[in-house]
Amino acid sequence: MQPRAVLMLAPAPSYRPRHPESTTLYAVVRDNLATLYGAVDDGAVSIALPAFVKKELEGFLDCGLACRGFARLRCEACGESRLVSFSCKGRGFCPSCLGRRMASTAANLVEHVLPESAPLRQWVLTVPFPWRKRLAYDGELLGALTRIFVSTVLGFYKARMKKEGVANGQSGAVVVVQRTSSDLKTNPHLHVLFLDGVYRDLGDEAVFRELPRLSTREVGEVLERAVKRMTRHVRRRERSGEAHDCPAGDDMKGDDVQSEDAAGLAALAASAVDGRSPPAGPEWRRKRGPLPPLVSQALAFDKPLCASLDGFTLHAATRAGALDALGREALCKYVLRPAVAQERVTQGPDGLVRIALKKPFSDGTVAVDMDPLSLLCRLAASVPPPRLHTVRYAGVLAPASKLRPRIVPKPPATPANDVETGALGPPPKPGGSRYRPWAELLKRCFSIDVLRCPSCDGRMRLVALVTDPKQVRRFLRGIGEPTEPPPREPARGPPFWKSRVLRRAGHDEHVA
Repeated sequence: MQPRAVLMLAPAPSYRPRHPESTTLYAVVRDNLATLYGAVDDGAVSIALPAFVKKELEGFLDCGLACRGFARLRCEACGESRLVSFSCKGRGFCPSCLGRRMASTAANLVEHVLPESAPLRQWVLTVPFPWRKRLAYDGELLGALTRIFVSTVLGFYKARMKKEGVANGQSGAVVVVQRTSSDLKTNPHLHVLFLDGVYRDLGDEAVFRELPRLSTREVGEVLERAVKRMTRHVRRRERSGEAHDCPAGDDMKGDDVQSEDAAGLAALAASAVDGRSPPAGPEWRRKRGPLPPLVSQALAFDKPLCASLDGFTLHAATRAGALDALGREALCKYVLRPAVAQERVTQGPDGLVRIALKKPFSDGTVAVDMDPLSLLCRLAASVPPPRLHTVRYAGVLAPASKLRPRIVPKPPATPANDVETGALGPPPKPGGSRYRPWAELLKRCFSIDVLRCPSCDGRMRLVALVTDPKQVRRFLRGIGEPTEPPPREPARGPPFWKSRVLRRAGHDEHVA
């Protein structure tokens, strides 16, 4: 398989972007990964790191490094050269790879999936704290609750539009599962883009009817219905014994660890959600305990089109019109955004790491300082297991829907010209997503045209993909670039924490 190129390096002194190893996030992972491995082996951090998590962490340290291979570009006019390094193609937390994945998926949704005549409304569902630790690793339960919520909202659209005189209407949705909060605590929650209305099948055509209005009371009614159905589903699963005996899935086979200390399991699972000591980390285990009961809370409306009930919250105030092309793509990018941006991770006091929050907390907190190992554990918890889909489709946008081929945007027709037959290559396949070249993704995501020559503004073309280690070192040595990856810091011995709070919590007698 051809490697995918990502970050730019250039031998010309006029163009030298920031290297990936110069970011704080990269430095924290590089300097503390060996210590995390040592702390796990020593038992100081009571978590297990599955193979796919280790692969994600190790791949992040090689992402964007020219010494791991690169694509070579050359300007056809002036001969200027440029190198484009390969990416790790991570799914968990790599800002660069997830940024390009966000740009690619958002473009595909706008151009090939979301109907042009339908406005979009975002519904955001968050679950109570007691359920988050279970949903972080139980993909089967998360999928079941996701289907319940989406079907509840689709049913609301159908019933609501029936009152408006539109019988048998069908809506659609794009579901995105986000796994973390802005401070990287484990927080599985749903961002769902619904078509804000319904399609009616009239035989020869499908006509869209827009929802005329949405009230805050209706949002509360949807939340009440969804919470009732989800809690009933959970009780039914636990009565049947699935909560105790059913494995977490074949995806986790060989990666889970059984523990003898049930109390330790409970404390670790709780720390994955609320960030208590020991540092937040994933509970990668197949044995499941029953979900704790929810704390009963009355239905409340804090803001317009927002409701909360029993620890669940539902937000439906964000909308993009059918004619707002920029707003639709921006909304798609928002729901697909990476877990963390490199700019929000900086060095804090006393060797700690500071994460700037996107929005201040209700108590006025604008940033969170944490131990480097705590950050690595939260990054590990953000990695979705293999074959766990984080983007799903429902309703008329589902792959099996009979209406989908008739409502999705049609591919543009190729204009007739005098070019010989076959000169333009094979025609695009009808329907479905399109492969997007890495140069287009870099331009959409980072606003950089990698194929534009920085010297003469001419066009550059691909000359070679250099993957052989000997050729990579020889070429980089000739242009004065590093031929080896940045050295990693060796593992620190006990105490592993840089935070005095965690050292005292670990009963380190040498801490004052």
